[in-house]
Order: sequence, then structure tokens, then C-alpha cells
Amino acid sequence: MPDPSTPDLSHAGLTHTGPVHHNLSTPELYEAAILRGEAQIGHLGPLVVSTGKYTGRSANDKFVVDEPSSSDQIWWGDINKPFSEEDFDKVLYGLRSYLQNREVFVQDCHAGADPDYRINVRVISEHAWHNLFARTMFIREFDPEVLATFEPDWTVVHCPDFQADPTTEHTRSEAFILLNVARRMVVIGGTSYAGEIKKSIFTVMNYLLPQQGVLSLHSSANVPAGDDSVSAVFFGLSGTGKTTLSTETDRAMIGDDEIGWSDKGIFNIEGGCYAKMIRLSDEAEPEIYRTTRRFGTVLENVTMDPDTHRLDLDHATTENTRGAYPLTHLSSVDQDSLAGHPTDIFMLTADAFGVLPAISRLTPEQAKYHFISGYTAKVAGTERGVKEPQATFSACFGAPFMPLHPTVYADLLGHKIAEHGVRVWLVNTGWVGGPYGVGDRFPIATSRAVIRAAINGDLADVEYRTDPTFGFEVPSRVPDVDPEDLDPRGTWDDPGAYDAQARQLADLFIANFEDYAERAGTDLVAAGPRPG
Repeated sequence: MPDPSTPDLSHAGLTHTGPVHHNLSTPELYEAAILRGEAQIGHLGPLVVSTGKYTGRSANDKFVVDEPSSSDQIWWGDINKPFSEEDFDKVLYGLRSYLQNREVFVQDCHAGADPDYRINVRVISEHAWHNLFARTMFIREFDPEVLATFEPDWTVVHCPDFQADPTTEHTRSEAFILLNVARRMVVIGGTSYAGEIKKSIFTVMNYLLPQQGVLSLHSSANVPAGDDSVSAVFFGLSGTGKTTLSTETDRAMIGDDEIGWSDKGIFNIEGGCYAKMIRLSDEAEPEIYRTTRRFGTVLENVTMDPDTHRLDLDHATTENTRGAYPLTHLSSVDQDSLAGHPTDIFMLTADAFGVLPAISRLTPEQAKYHFISGYTAKVAGTERGVKEPQATFSACFGAPFMPLHPTVYADLLGHKIAEHGVRVWLVNTGWVGGPYGVGDRFPIATSRAVIRAAINGDLADVEYRTDPTFGFEVPSRVPDVDPEDLDPRGTWDDPGAYDAQARQLADLFIANFEDYAERAGTDLVAAGPRPG
């Protein structure tokens, strides 16, 4: 007789596996990971693991199965690359054969703090530590009666030691991340980077939620301490300060990366945080630093003393060292991860050209334009061959996770901004007084000050000037902010050089938006920088 507590995995095409470890607790998964040689325990309790060859997302190895139920809705291109149903079946057949008689770990959890938009997620993994990652990053279900009748809406099968054969299965490499809407499955192999599990379900939510009138956002959000009737939302690509600026002692975090916005308000999609750990310090980021000294945190690719197991966060084999920890590890967090509609949206950009002011106000159409653009900049030294600032655009501030066309999300954003009277701001956390290498980066204190002033309503009655190149409005004064930071042209030694740099950046915006112009419409195109 089969064990009634063992889940039937035939819905995922898996039969005749070895022992199935179902919904193990955090201590049990710790024990399994240690006994199986997958991990070590760091000083004061974190689980320390290595992801091997893959230390970040493998965007070029991600595919969407081209099948009739979803094909007309997918934003096909370099990001959402088509994969045939036949090849998907080949990969799944090989994976099913690989898992026969092997131990598997199954974790049942949720995505979406709002029960009206929640999905049941089942993660099946060959490694115990990846199952702990899923338990940490998704929303846990503690009710045994609910777990006893749990039926997955979506299933993730994660087997990093199984490698695809590109010659017969038509993957790009041995690694693969395959999303199949019709099967309601994601299969991942060839890579141990745990972030693929988290981002695959975020991609699923970005497909499902807009079809229910809910806007899914690659953003963080917080609320005033003790008042979750209103909120603030922060967009930003890597390096713009999204996590730092949304973490305030007098405000509680809703979530740091994945947010949904329904007719009722906002909600966190996750149950944990997945933060970069490289060069983390107690002085600069005390809240996040303390999670590295907690039981239940999973640390990827950090350096540890072999004898004392004390961490060395300043030195690592990769810049992308990561820590996954439950939201409950933070002291300032909204426990139910639900809040009212935002009063303010902040689009953060680290402008290495030294052109943009510390803060500017966007019209609803400009907000949609900059949302679709998703601008920040790379600087010299961050990548080999980068010798001067390079503009980077990622639609909706998270193009790799957007299966629908960016205008779908932008239209929803515009509707919600108008309906709820949301103020939208563009905040430059990058350089002033010249480009990177010449000017100085805005202090965090300046960025915090402009955000605080916007939320508090201190910018409601000040005078604004219209930027002649970009068309947005710039306040004449902000409490605790140097007026020069609001008019960067005056901070350059050569104003003519500033004008040329501003024109160059504007032209890059215009060229990037050409890919969206036909579908976005003339009004949205006109909301961008003025043509030269």
C-alpha cells in the first residue's frame, strides 16, 4: 500500500522515484542537506552552499513552450524564446528517467499573499537545500489540514545534476529553464543557481495576474510603521538602491522584489527575501547583515573559514553572492504582506551620465514611458571592456521575467495611477557634477531625503521647472537637499558638455523606445525626451 502522506507526482510526469520527502521542516531540510554533503552550517546558523558553475541566472537558457493556449499572448523575442512541445516532452522524458529510484524533496507552498490571487506551488527538487530555498522564498502553509488536501496549480521540477543534450533536445546548453503554460509546469536542469526557482514562478505570476486585472511589479514596497492603509513602491534595476531605499526604520517592508497591485491594494508575491551579500556590513545594512547570523538563512557562494565557519562577506568567488531568508527575519516588516494603494511610486535610476536631477516629477504618460524604458547605466570597471558609461534598458524594470508585451503592464500601471491619484517620481541615485569618473555619486542621504519629502507631501506646493530635454518637472527646492542637485547642469564645469551629454542620453532613450513605439502609440512616444 502506498503511503497516503506521499504526494502523487504523476501530474508532473514523475513515477517510480526513490523516497519522496514531503514538506520537511526547516530543521529536517538542514539535516538532510548536511547528511547528503550538499551544505555546511555557518557560524550562528545559516546554511552555506555552493552553486558551482552557475552563480547567476542563465537568461539565454530560458525558453517558453510554444503551445496553442498561450502562444498568442506571449511577447516572443530574445527574452521569451519559443521551445517546441516535442522538445519539451523529450526533456521531460529524460528528466523522468533520471529521477527513477532517486530521492526527491517536495515542498508545497504559495505565491501571492492575497488569497484572491494566490496560486499553489509545488517544488520538486533533487537536492534538500533547494527545497529549503523554496520553503524560504515562497509563502509557507502551516495548516496541516490545508496541506493534507493540497493540489498544486503550478509545479516546478528542479534537477541541477540532470543535463540536457542540445543536439537532440534543442536547448542552448546543458542548462535549461522551460516554462509550459498548458502543463502548468516549469522544469529546470543543469544549473544549481536557486534564483531560477524563484524567478520562474514570478514569470508565471507575470503571466497570470494581468489577465485578472492585477498589475505584477518587479519592485519593492513599504508602508508607514503601524499604518498599512497606504504604501510606497520602488522600481529599480540592480545597483540603483531599491532594497536600501525601501528599508527605513520608520516604515515596514511589504516585500523587496515582487509585488502585486489589485483593486484592493498591493500584496507581496513572496514570503522571503533574496539579497546580495557581497561586502555586506553591519554598519551599512544592519537588518540584512543580521540575517547572515540566523538559522533558516540560505547563503550561496559566500566565503567561510574552514575551521571556525565564520563568514567573510568581503571576499567571494562571485559578485553575486546571495542570501535567502524569510521575511520574519527582519524586525521592520508588515506581517500579512498586504497594504493599501500606493501614494507614491519611485523609479530609481543610477544615471552614470550625470544628467538627471536628484528627483523629478512624472506625468502619467511619462510614468508609462519610463516604466517601459526601465533605464539605468553601467559604469567603467563593472564589466570587461566598459570604459565609459553605458545605458541599460530593461522593460518594466524586469524584462527577463515579463512574458507579456511591456505595454500590457504599462497600460495597467497607467490605469491604476489615474484611478488612485498616485504621484510618480524619477529618482537619480547615480552621478552629479559630471559623468562617472568625473562627478560624484549622490549620497544615500540625499536619495532618502528626496523620497521622504515626496512621501510627506513636502513637494506639493513648491515651484517646478520643466527640463528642456526630458520634459519632466523638477522641484526648485527639497528639504535637506542642496539646490544644485536639482539642477545638475549648473554642477558641471562646462555647461555645454552637459548639454551634449543630455542630448546623447535622450537619443539613447528614443532609440530604445523604437521597439515599442508602434504598439505604445503616439501619445506615449511624445512623453519621452524631445527629439534632437
